[in-house]
Parts: sequence; C-alpha cells; structure tokens
Amino acid sequence: MATPPGARGTARPATVNPHPATAKAPLVLSGANVVMPTGTVKDGSVTVNGTRIAATAPEHAQVIDVTDHWLLPGFVDIHNHGGGGASFTSGTPDDVVTGIHTHRLHGTTTLVASTVTGDMDFLAQRAGLLSELAEQGDIAGIHFEGPFISPCRKGAHSEELLRDPDPAEVRKLIDAARGKAKMVTLATELPGGIDSVRLLAEHGVIAAIGHTDATYEQTVEAIEAGATVATHLFNAMPTLGHRSPGPIAALLEDDRITVELINDGTHLHPASLQLAFHHAGASRVAFITDAMDAAGFGDGRYMLGPLEVEVSEGVARLVEGGSIAGSTLTLDRAFKRAVTIDRLPVEDTVAALSANPAKLLGMYDTIGSLEPGKYADLVILDTDFNLKGVMRRGEWVVNPQLG
Repeated sequence: MATPPGARGTARPATVNPHPATAKAPLVLSGANVVMPTGTVKDGSVTVNGTRIAATAPEHAQVIDVTDHWLLPGFVDIHNHGGGGASFTSGTPDDVVTGIHTHRLHGTTTLVASTVTGDMDFLAQRAGLLSELAEQGDIAGIHFEGPFISPCRKGAHSEELLRDPDPAEVRKLIDAARGKAKMVTLATELPGGIDSVRLLAEHGVIAAIGHTDATYEQTVEAIEAGATVATHLFNAMPTLGHRSPGPIAALLEDDRITVELINDGTHLHPASLQLAFHHAGASRVAFITDAMDAAGFGDGRYMLGPLEVEVSEGVARLVEGGSIAGSTLTLDRAFKRAVTIDRLPVEDTVAALSANPAKLLGMYDTIGSLEPGKYADLVILDTDFNLKGVMRRGEWVVNPQLG
C-alpha cells in the first residue's frame, strides 16, 4: 500500500483533539442554526451533560457561542471500507481504529465497517476481529459486501472469489460476526439469493440488493422476501431502461427500500441524485462514502482486497480494467456538495446523513438527531458548510474553531 505524505485536499479548519475527554461540566452550545427533526431552529442551543444531550441547562453550565454556525447531528455511515491509509478488510485492529478515527475527524460519529469479497474463511476471521470492535463501541456493526454478488456487476471485487449466495454460507458469516452483522449485499437473482434474503430477515440483518444483474421482476421478488436496502443505487447494476426498467425502478418505487447514494461527483451525475430524491423522497435516502483506504489520506497505489487500486486526483480505480473502486469521500464533503452544488435543503441532507441511516440500523433512539436523551454526537459547520467541530459521546474529537 502506498503511504503518500499527508492528506489530499485542503487542511482541516479545526483543531484535532488527540486525547478527547468528556466535559467535566455541562456545556451549552448557543446561538446556532440547530437542525432538529421538525426543522431548523434559528438562534437555538444544545446542552451537553456527560455523554448525552440534555433538555435543560443547569446554572453552572459552560456556554460556547456558536452564532452564525450550524449544529447538526453526527453523521452515520452504513457503507465504509476504510480511510487514513487503513482497510477494514485487511488491516490490523490498530489499522481499523485509524480508519474509524479518520472518518470521525470528518463528522462521522457512527460507522458500519464494510468488507470486500474474500475467501469465506478469511471473511469469517475478519468478522471475528470486527465484532470485537463493535462490542467495544468503536463501530456500529459489520457490512459484508460480497462475495455473494454477480460476476456481471462485480465492480472492484475479485471475480474468482465470487460465489452464489448459499444460505448456509451466509449463515456462516452471520455466526462469525457474533450478533454484530448489520448488512449483507447480495445479487438476489443468483441461485440461493431469495432464500438468503429470507434468512437475513429472520436474523435481523439487513439484506441489501447490489452488484446485481437482476431484472425488475426479480428485484420485486427480493423486496417481497425482505430486502430493504439498495447498495449504492445506480452503481454496479443495470441502467434504467424504458422497456426493461431493471432494479433501479423497483428500488426507487418501493417505500420499504432505503437507497444508498455516493455523492462525490464521480459515482453519480447530479441529475441521477435528484431523480433518486424525487422518487424515493428524502426519508428513504442514505448518503454513504463507500470509502476505501485513501479517504482522508492521499493519492497513490492501494490494495482493495486482493486487487490493486490507483487513486489519482481523489478518484479510485482498479489498476487492471479501470473500474471505479470505492471512493475517497468523507461525509462532510458529501454534505457540503449536497447543499451547495445539488441545492438540497439542509434538513433533507441531514436526514440522509444522520436520521435515515440511524433508523435503518435500529439506533434512532440513541443517535441520528439532536433530541434530549440521545448521545451527544454533533457536528459544527460554518456558514459556508465547512466543518468546524466534531463531538462524539460528549467528547470533542475536533475542538471547535469558531473565529
């Protein structure tokens, strides 16, 4: 793996706290545009007491003036392969923690670690390692992207390691994850696909349709069997056709489906993003990074599973064949692009980055909004939507820089 010096792009406009500590006294962030589930509260405030958001501020609370800034709930990424030069599929536990921390520096306070296609025994071993980090609270769970995907739509996955979704092998991965498997991406049209969807649903694991060559009718069948997510909609699936609408139409039209979107300017044309928001509605979109090692790190050569990737000007492609190989996206950049280039309402963008994925994970009672009683996970942005501070569980990950 390449180790280019420094991260690409502009420097972070905030101070990183390498040893965060929960505030000893209650804290009030006042004067901000606070994005709540019911809308944006101007000149609003959020009180932090320990690890949680509090309903009222005691008299001795410290007050930080964040006038002319935005206060948002921490971002939730349900599809992320790594960052900071570290891979969730092949890195050591310390490497994985490096990748997690890299994304926290960019506002992602909750993250599901995604693996790429590999040998079944290897993936089971990785599941065991990642489940330990989930048990410690470092990640929210595990997402298996592959090996149960279509060779016709393999993207940056090793074709010789792909296999049909045999329910017994799907169960092997679930068991190896020790209750921490959150999602499995499947090409549900393959032999065993529908039975595997049913198995996942029975065990409370999200069945995601992706890297698929399914028809419209096959996709509808998978949804009826219990699939609830479209893995990076539009990418690694047949295009929308007027006679053969394929999976995209089925996934957009069904209210049971949450559609993942990679809003980095490379994976999707702005019109495709607008199409998804128009047809699915803001309540069914989840922005993801699909990030690989280079996120928050730099251009160079990397390994994605067994495949070599070249990252140039922030775009990751396989050295052999040139397929897009994940992204170098961070969710603060996805947010800024959504509101400044795509012109999406701030409230809809917050839903796609926080509330919707939190609900999908079954964690909305503790994360995904700035309501009292939930964890104090929050992001501070300036008027130009640049990141200025990150708090997770009441600890400053990025100390606020408000001058």
